[in-house]
Amino acid sequence: MAKEWGYADHNGPDHWHELYPIAKGDNQSPIELHTKDIKHDPSLKPWSASYDPGSAKTILNNGKTCRVVFDDTYDRSMLRGGPLTAPYRLRQFHLHWGSSDDHGSEHSVDGVKYAAELHLVHWNSKYNSFGSALKQPDGVAVVGIFLKIGHEKPEFQLLLDALDKIKTKGKEAPFPNFDPSCLFPACRDYWTYHGSFTTPPCEECIVWLLLKEPVTVSPGQMAKLRSLYSSAENEPPVPLVRNWRPPQPVKGRVVKASFK
Repeated sequence: MAKEWGYADHNGPDHWHELYPIAKGDNQSPIELHTKDIKHDPSLKPWSASYDPGSAKTILNNGKTCRVVFDDTYDRSMLRGGPLTAPYRLRQFHLHWGSSDDHGSEHSVDGVKYAAELHLVHWNSKYNSFGSALKQPDGVAVVGIFLKIGHEKPEFQLLLDALDKIKTKGKEAPFPNFDPSCLFPACRDYWTYHGSFTTPPCEECIVWLLLKEPVTVSPGQMAKLRSLYSSAENEPPVPLVRNWRPPQPVKGRVVKASFK
């Protein structure tokens, strides 16, 4: 069996390039944002998302994260505007989190790490399929949302309540009628740059929209996320509590802000 990538010492982010050389490429994600170096780009437009709750299909524990999968066979749940030159279809969203509330986000802002980071993955519908979009520099757009600790977020609870059905790796359950825009912060200001997936194969096809304003979740809600297992049902239980990639070198890339 081929070595499977993961987040442990023997197969974690430091080893990914052994199987996926692009993981050492020039456009890797995540990165650390230094806001004093980021310029406002007045040409950046507002973005909008119109999601059809009926396109939400299933929730899955793949041993690396929990993922909610959407029907992307036609233009149902769409992301438009911002730095994007075409409409993008929502394919899935997933989360990255840490073993405690003081870290877990993949991107960091001026050294600040958040408890978790939500990624909504969309692909450019002009490329006919997700697979072909992965080969294009503007193939995929990811909206990244930071989760910080504070009061409970009722909309997030809808997602957390489904986790009991997918406690272990390989479990999948129906997750219909969910509009992920209920997880957005009120402010739509964003940073944008060109980067990659933060999991192997780490393809460099992503236009990132990182929202400046985090959403707040409670310590109990974060604890619920950490109650998942990265092990299968018939294996010794291994908690899923560390699934973030550390910041990658910026290598001359420019991050722009939609706001002053």
